[in-house]
Amino acid sequence: MFIKHLIGFFTSLKLTAALLAFSIILVFLGTLAQVEEGLYAVQANYFKHWLIINPHLFGRAIPILLPGGYLLGTMLLLNLISAHIYRFRLTTKKIGIQLAHAGIILLLVGQLATDLLSHEMHMFFEEGQTRSYSESATDYELVFINSNQVTSIPQNLLQPGQTLKIDSLPFDIRVKTFWKNSEPSFRAPMMQNGPAQASNGVAQSFDFHQVAETKTTEEKNIPTAVLELIRPEGSLGTWAVSDWTSDAAVITSLQNSYFQQGLDAGTVSSIIGALTAPQSVEIEDKSFTFTLRPTRVYHHFKLTLLKATHTVYTGTDVPKDFRSRVRLENPATGENREVEISMNHPLRYEGLTFYQYQMTAGDLVQRAGLKPSSVLSVVRNPSWLTPYIGCAMVASGLIIQFLGHLIKFINQRRAK
Repeated sequence: MFIKHLIGFFTSLKLTAALLAFSIILVFLGTLAQVEEGLYAVQANYFKHWLIINPHLFGRAIPILLPGGYLLGTMLLLNLISAHIYRFRLTTKKIGIQLAHAGIILLLVGQLATDLLSHEMHMFFEEGQTRSYSESATDYELVFINSNQVTSIPQNLLQPGQTLKIDSLPFDIRVKTFWKNSEPSFRAPMMQNGPAQASNGVAQSFDFHQVAETKTTEEKNIPTAVLELIRPEGSLGTWAVSDWTSDAAVITSLQNSYFQQGLDAGTVSSIIGALTAPQSVEIEDKSFTFTLRPTRVYHHFKLTLLKATHTVYTGTDVPKDFRSRVRLENPATGENREVEISMNHPLRYEGLTFYQYQMTAGDLVQRAGLKPSSVLSVVRNPSWLTPYIGCAMVASGLIIQFLGHLIKFINQRRAK
């Protein structure tokens, strides 16, 4: 009896209607929440979540519990599969409907697989530069480099007041401050500056200030931390570590802003040089260089940016086309070839898809004496084919079903 009721519940059209209604509510609340929480936070808290507790509406928390995107998607999938098994019979008359339903099931499964398995990174390089790694746009790592040994500490461990003990490092790390978003200001010699934020390194030339976290997809949060390195015999001093000092794309953007302020090339070069100077500590004849940078994923092949082309519509500043000509080299396979990546023509290679994402090139860049640069979006999505296959199945099923009814109607008219 229980099983019969359970089957009736999962095959019910009322369940389908309720799930679709909750889906509409979820999209509505998520769309409004993007204004205050940002796209990525809404995706994580609303659509990539099982339950939503106290969702926000117009800046106020609503004391209710709602199903999240994962729960709604899973229930819709179970509802569709159950109805597919128990309501429909595999006959030639219903083959179109069966195929369309199977396509919808594949679309739901493919979307779940995309959420769980896909990973998006970025690759930034200037003309002539070679990259064998991609970088995260949202996750960061504190790295210590000693010869060929790299120790990586995830950003989520950098909590103010925490002391980190890492086996591969001969010192402890005390996190004095950590800001998810920050901006730098140059400590000009002739200006009245307060005390430096740290006793060593870049903090002697720059102050870093906490700013509100950005919520838009056009901007990124740039973290900064102040660390104290401690040995058993005492403190080694304090340092400021920031993505401003290590992220090539961020440094290029800051460099462009200085040029726009009217600073000459020599001054800009001096300021940027002070910002990006390596920071290190010497212990027992070993040198540990450290920085806070975007989390990296290394590849066994490399890309070199040969030419970045940025064209605009005649008489305007409206972008017309972005193109990156790259050289792909893979020592394992012996490949050495040139590939052009444009806005509508990505490069697919070894499970990765390289899309043209951003570009800094053109006449303005050349007049400023800067090198043209390009940013590629690097996506790993094992289920990238499922939307195409699912849509093709749905379309084929509907066409078959329509043609079946059309042929039946024509035959009936002829019979009369």
